[in-house]
Amino acid sequence: MTKPESKRSAVAAISAAVKCTTASSAAERVNNGSVEPGCPDPSTPTKAKVTKQTSRESLHRRNTECEVYDDGTNTFFWRAHTVTVLFILTCALVYITLLEETPQDTTYNTKRGIVASILVFLCFGVTQAKDGPFTRPHPAYWRFWLCVTVVYELFLIFILFQTVHDGRQFMKYIDPKLGVPLPERDYGGNCLIYDPGNNTDPFHNIWDKMDGFVPAHFLGWYIKTLMIRDWWMCMIISVMFEFLEYSLEHQLPNFSECWWDHWIMDVLVCNGLGIYCGMKTLAWLSMKPYQWQGLWNIPTYKGKIKRIAFQFTPYSWVKFEWKPASNLRRWLLFVFHSILLGINFLSELNTFYLKFVLWMPPEHYLVLLRLVFFVNVGGVAMREIYDFMDDPKFHKKLGQQAWLVAAITVTEFLIVVKYDPNTIMLPIPFFIMECWLLGILLIFIWTLWRVHWDMATLYQKGQSPDLPQFHFLQIWFVTKTQIADIQSTN
Repeated sequence: MTKPESKRSAVAAISAAVKCTTASSAAERVNNGSVEPGCPDPSTPTKAKVTKQTSRESLHRRNTECEVYDDGTNTFFWRAHTVTVLFILTCALVYITLLEETPQDTTYNTKRGIVASILVFLCFGVTQAKDGPFTRPHPAYWRFWLCVTVVYELFLIFILFQTVHDGRQFMKYIDPKLGVPLPERDYGGNCLIYDPGNNTDPFHNIWDKMDGFVPAHFLGWYIKTLMIRDWWMCMIISVMFEFLEYSLEHQLPNFSECWWDHWIMDVLVCNGLGIYCGMKTLAWLSMKPYQWQGLWNIPTYKGKIKRIAFQFTPYSWVKFEWKPASNLRRWLLFVFHSILLGINFLSELNTFYLKFVLWMPPEHYLVLLRLVFFVNVGGVAMREIYDFMDDPKFHKKLGQQAWLVAAITVTEFLIVVKYDPNTIMLPIPFFIMECWLLGILLIFIWTLWRVHWDMATLYQKGQSPDLPQFHFLQIWFVTKTQIADIQSTN
């Protein structure tokens, strides 16, 4: 049940496939009259074709993945402990039922019953749920967050089915301070970097922005860079979100900021520094050797401490190569990913809108817990999205964590629409709509030009584009090339 063993078996299967496909003849695969295990029968051309395709797909994955060496030690730490968890859970329930006196407070019992139900579900999920793509620091850690994702989605569904008043007042069960309208605040205000009217502190506007959100901004983008693993993608998302704030500041006062707060404090300082540090960390992770050894097999104490510290680093490393303009097939998949990227933007916008419609102050601990939640589940979801996009086959399923994150984002947005439709339906100014339409038009024109240029270049070099699903485009380019050759000959 351990994840490393499954990874090692996959690596062994890939090695066997490569060994078979690189053999020069059938005689080299025969040893004492028997075919080497895992090799296709040379007399069956269909199987050989499938093996060749599998080898090509495996080679593509190996170009972006690191090599892992693991001694296969299955320690007590890696076991599932399903019986142990069941025994402890049963003992706890027996103690509460037989030895503990039930309080007469209905509200307290309701809260405790809900919490106990959630804990039992988490115990089941941590021991029995399906593993995701990550194994460090422990597969149970990521199974725990998968179950938390399910619980959070169920909570959102419950809030969605309440009336606006009941939903806001229900938040009092979580924190009695909630359920009260938020005071209006001026987020834009005086945008002077140097305020000559303030003799005591002319730079007070800058110091007022230096609050706890500055390190949170930096840390958030550092972690987001580790998720996306691409400098251009991170910068595009960073700049695009500032444009979203400009576009939606007529709906929420949170988005109304000074120009230097948008582009200097956010994009250059917080976001830019976080992306830079994240890319440096990615470079180290991509070059780091991944050699795993059982803790008790390491002779020195220094080696044991180092092994414990590296337990909190990835088990292996996969380099994300988005390359959206490399060919048409990948671009169409990237367009689908852009829809998921739009869900990412929507998730960030929901942070501001949910605070507004559910009357939660920005500094409330529930807002922080939601951000911590998305930090833990976002990395898994992004990896599953990349695997879904990078797989050469179209029939692969979207990962479970990515599916749940998309469902949560949509549910949060529906809560915003239901609880405050007047704010969300405020018309966008016309000049902002013109800017967005112009941007979409430029992207569409650039897409047509880039695909046309790339395919024409490949045909001039005598190569065939990687477009097996779009034969009509290949026929069109071949015909165009032949006509051009005839005209040049005449």
